[in-house]
Amino acid sequence: MNKALLDRSKHVTTAPFFRIIFRPMNYLAHAYLSFNKPGILVGNMISDFVKGKKKYDYSEQIQRGIAVHREIDRFTDTHPITKEAKEIFRPAYRLYAGSLMDVLYDHFLALDENEFTGESLKTFTINTYALLDQFTDQFPEKFNRMYLYMKAQNWLYNYRYREGIEKSLAGLMRRAKYLEESDTAYLLFNEHYDQLKNLYRLFFPELKIMTVNFMKQLGH
Repeated sequence: MNKALLDRSKHVTTAPFFRIIFRPMNYLAHAYLSFNKPGILVGNMISDFVKGKKKYDYSEQIQRGIAVHREIDRFTDTHPITKEAKEIFRPAYRLYAGSLMDVLYDHFLALDENEFTGESLKTFTINTYALLDQFTDQFPEKFNRMYLYMKAQNWLYNYRYREGIEKSLAGLMRRAKYLEESDTAYLLFNEHYDQLKNLYRLFFPELKIMTVNFMKQLGH
């Protein structure tokens, strides 16, 4: 790692999930599936904060990143493997089962030895923040506020800590309407851990191939 990256790494913590503030969302997958392309990365990360015609305020590359994010979400939400995984949570959490799976997919991606080692994941997160730092003046206000926490507490790396999933699920439930507890979700996560991991292993290669092909259609 070069000196500049080492200097930046001093400002990023790799503390376990339970020590950080966490906003459940699959940011790691969206960052990783941007394939180190700066404009795609920015659009992929900010997409949920850009509504309607606001996307046309951004460059063509960032607009493409927004499109990539939305295609990833569409593919994930409608995929038979995701639907099978959501059935574990649906009786207790209904429409929120998809949000739960977003969190869990990132957990398994962070631990996926086909994609990352612990050290390469750390390097990836540092490089991702370095790319995003070049565009902070273009971030939507709400994303910009959240990004400060994301970077300082290195959410992208800390997705890997299984013990922190309990806290992240609790945070999701606090923001959800009509839901009051996350204990059941965490219990189901533990009871079905191996099944969920295996479903992730079946699903993610397909998601990766789809994203590569979609980006080719966009001219990348």
